[in-house]
Amino acid sequence: MAKAKTAKAAYRCSECGWQTSKWVGRCGECQTWGTVTEATSATPARVVSAGPVSSPARPIGQVDVRSAKTRPTGLDELDRVLGGGIVPGAVLLLAGEPGIGKSTLLLEVAALASTASGGTAGSEGSAGSEGSAGGNVLYVTGEESAEQVRLRADRVGAITDRLYLAAETELSAILGHIESVDPGLLVVDSIQTIGTSEADGAPGGVTQVREVAANLIRVAKERGMTVVLVGHVTKEGSIAGPRLLEHLVDVVLYFEGDRHSRLRMIRAMKNRYGPTDELGCFDLSEVGIVGLPDPSGLFLTRREEAVPGTCVTVTLEGRRPLVAEVQSLVAKSHLPAPRRATSGLDTSRVAMVLAVLAQRCKISMHEQDVYVSTVGGVRLAETSVDLALGLAVAGSTVEQALSTSLIALGEVGLAGEVRIVPGVQRRLAEAARLGFKYAVIPRGSLELADGPLKRADPQLSSYEGMKVMEVDSLQQALQVAFTAP
Repeated sequence: MAKAKTAKAAYRCSECGWQTSKWVGRCGECQTWGTVTEATSATPARVVSAGPVSSPARPIGQVDVRSAKTRPTGLDELDRVLGGGIVPGAVLLLAGEPGIGKSTLLLEVAALASTASGGTAGSEGSAGSEGSAGGNVLYVTGEESAEQVRLRADRVGAITDRLYLAAETELSAILGHIESVDPGLLVVDSIQTIGTSEADGAPGGVTQVREVAANLIRVAKERGMTVVLVGHVTKEGSIAGPRLLEHLVDVVLYFEGDRHSRLRMIRAMKNRYGPTDELGCFDLSEVGIVGLPDPSGLFLTRREEAVPGTCVTVTLEGRRPLVAEVQSLVAKSHLPAPRRATSGLDTSRVAMVLAVLAQRCKISMHEQDVYVSTVGGVRLAETSVDLALGLAVAGSTVEQALSTSLIALGEVGLAGEVRIVPGVQRRLAEAARLGFKYAVIPRGSLELADGPLKRADPQLSSYEGMKVMEVDSLQQALQVAFTAP
């Protein structure tokens, strides 16, 4: 009699559901450690009967959206990124490196929200306030003591009667504070320090973070309370904890900047209530954090004489044009493999532009070290920076300086061509506002710009009071840019 085949034990990742026949310490799909456990044999899906509904379905046109309108936070730069402000019942996740200023930013937001006029505490105040985000605010810190936060609040001027502070690391205690304070805004700094006895593992683990986030999101939706969660980041720059956390929240914000610089930037990587292509700029000082509505001057080096290896460009962050400077230094190398160092620019794009300069423009750098960086700690990821990068590297190689009144923008292809980039009109208008007189742009860009254009001749045009030179290739751009006055 043949032996009956026994089912082989399978293992499943509790994070993403990946399955394997052998136990492993690290999931092969989501690369999370310690989440692969033995799975029980598959059971058929249970039949679920229809049950009572929480509220009847209505035509979409009859749904009241007044309670979901944004309320300004008081920080214009943050409101720009959020799409107008915070929404009652929304859950935001703010991530950033240690010491970047997350706690300072949120403490100031909490103080402004608690002093905003026209709001009352709790869900009723959130739904009834048409002006700004007001009401009681609860700030929960799990990383610092209440005294440490109070000292920071004294320094930045965030002392208000309706801002409540609690130092807790237990979820049940936080829920108790919510019941007693009845806040319209809750700040949790940070979610990796909060734990609950109802879940296994230590605070900050996958199971604990998921359980704490799920409970806070449930309370936020039930009470119409806005919740801001602070999240740690890994050394790779991603948010620590389960990836599910980013799917559960409504908004994911990244706080960026060089720790040795005062400039801070905030980006929205996910936003269910607004755009995800906006950038907010802040100035972090000893007295707090201040929004920068016009940060272009921080990314430029004002000098009287031109210096080889520098070129100015205009990048678009969302709908905002930012004028930034690209610097390059090409020096004789004494190493078998010359160094290629970048700061604030994409390494692969820099390598591509260097290859195009060597192959298409015959500017060889195989025996030279190349250092490329941006000014002010800004990170330029847009392809429109390619042309300015090529001009800066070429100028440093041949020791020839560009005019201090010149900007360059355009994408460089592998064939050496210069391609059109979007938003040329806004870029040129911003450069003209800051006093630049010459611009090197891809040919055909002016036909895509709106508004009247004054053409002097096919090679030289005028736009916003600037002399605009249109080019087809990187080699032509080098000839035109280095002959400009």
